[in-house]
Amino acid sequence: MRWDDFRRSDNVEDVRDESGGGGGDSGGGYGGGGGFGVGRGGLGIGTIVVLGIVGWALGIDPRLLIGGAEILSGGGQSQYEEPMRPTSRADAPRSQTGAPTDEAGQFVAAVLGSTEDTWQEVFKQSGQTYRAPKLVLYAGRTNGGRCGTAQAQMGPFYCPPERIVFLDTAFFKEIEQRFRGCTGKACKFSQAYVIAHEVGHHVQNQLGILDKAQSAQQAAGGRAQGNAIQVRVELQADCFAGIWANLANKKYNFLDPGDVDAALQTASAIGDDTLQRKAEGRVAPDSFTHGSAEQRKRWFMTGFQQGKVSACNTFGAGQP
Repeated sequence: MRWDDFRRSDNVEDVRDESGGGGGDSGGGYGGGGGFGVGRGGLGIGTIVVLGIVGWALGIDPRLLIGGAEILSGGGQSQYEEPMRPTSRADAPRSQTGAPTDEAGQFVAAVLGSTEDTWQEVFKQSGQTYRAPKLVLYAGRTNGGRCGTAQAQMGPFYCPPERIVFLDTAFFKEIEQRFRGCTGKACKFSQAYVIAHEVGHHVQNQLGILDKAQSAQQAAGGRAQGNAIQVRVELQADCFAGIWANLANKKYNFLDPGDVDAALQTASAIGDDTLQRKAEGRVAPDSFTHGSAEQRKRWFMTGFQQGKVSACNTFGAGQP
């Protein structure tokens, strides 16, 4: 993936220094060691993933954690429970606003800038105005505003009421090393796919899709039905990530051979069935919150091949 030509977004807030990380860490890790930290009771990220998907994180409120790899780090919260107590982002420490100077920060700002340019054009074609989200780069944990505390264990996520994407770039290493979602240089596009997926949730927010999904979840007859709605939300964000890749590649021709395959490998690695099978040796489709490996790959490719919002109707009859 060649990203040098991408415009760097100014909508990046870098607070990695607030927890000992730093804008100078080109590897994207955070202070005190590489990789993710541990969750409650000393649980590692792998265990938290298992518990999050197989156990008590079977339903996720779109107001809180709609993301490519949301992993709750404690409690039993589902879409039927009250959200975490809101706090103010205005009280959060601020280290740097604008494109960071380190390699990881520059990459994130470049991909975000490309998504802004892409979605501005898409919205303009339909007579609408795209309002770009902010992206907060943090290390370990930070104030997530009305979505509570953002922690590395949760993975990247989008907070709808704040219109902010939260990202600890250590997750990029987890994709390659723990989830084995990509290898080598092609991992850059896998990382871009993760960012574009989160921005896809912001697009859904602007289009009013998240509000409708939340209402549908609240009216659902049970947890399995609520999960099915969540899956449709997530798969549409995958499809929107594919739209970005399609349109940005037409403009910049930035994709290298193997890049798309790497993104599909990543989508497969974080599919609900893949993670459940590794953890439990079996699959429970009613507990899916993000979709199977096949579904995630298929919807990303739908967006990538067709490049149109109309192609991403995961809520249509007979889908996903």
